[in-house]
Amino acid sequence: MSFSDLKGFAFDLDGVIADTARFHGQAWRQIADKVGTEWTPELADGLKGMSRMDSLELILKSGHHENEYTQEEKEAIAKEKNDNYLKLVETLTPDDVLPGMRELLEDLKNKGYHLALASASKNSPKVLKYLQISDYFEGIVDPAKLTHGKPDPEIYLEAAKIMNLSPEQVAGLEDAQVGIDSINRAGETSIGIGNTLKNADVKFGDTREVTLEAIEKQLNN
Repeated sequence: MSFSDLKGFAFDLDGVIADTARFHGQAWRQIADKVGTEWTPELADGLKGMSRMDSLELILKSGHHENEYTQEEKEAIAKEKNDNYLKLVETLTPDDVLPGMRELLEDLKNKGYHLALASASKNSPKVLKYLQISDYFEGIVDPAKLTHGKPDPEIYLEAAKIMNLSPEQVAGLEDAQVGIDSINRAGETSIGIGNTLKNADVKFGDTREVTLEAIEKQLNN
């Protein structure tokens, strides 16, 4: 794919626009403690990019507790996690936008690119509001209406629809492997943020490096 084909960008939220991942980590760790699953760096990393219920299932499975709760009890635990997370989200300010991301959004908007949000978080509209960046996006994929979570391509295909673009006209930005896999399966250009990611069309070490010029340079080389 060439840079000139791109007309729109679909952004993940956690770890790409803001470090709300740390809030998810704190809230999920409270749940892991509650159900008796040991919290490890591997478990924390495995939750990246996953939906709320999928994350809970992984925590339960990691501690061999997957058969100890009814569906109703699982939903109550997931709600408890979300309530804990929302209390932390309310402490966000515009200063919590990750380095370079506000400048990137501004540059993309000024140059006429379409922008959409493709986050598995049902709380993303609230996060954008506290960060004061809602106006950059013409739409947000509603994860409640999706049938499949990442790495399925559905969320990035929906982001393309929001922008009225075909997949080959869209680039997605992700910091999690399941997200990169989702973008690739959608037939879109994948932009990875993080040195451990595999199969990203474009890759950066951290958000400070992500500029439109740098994306163009990598795609055209």
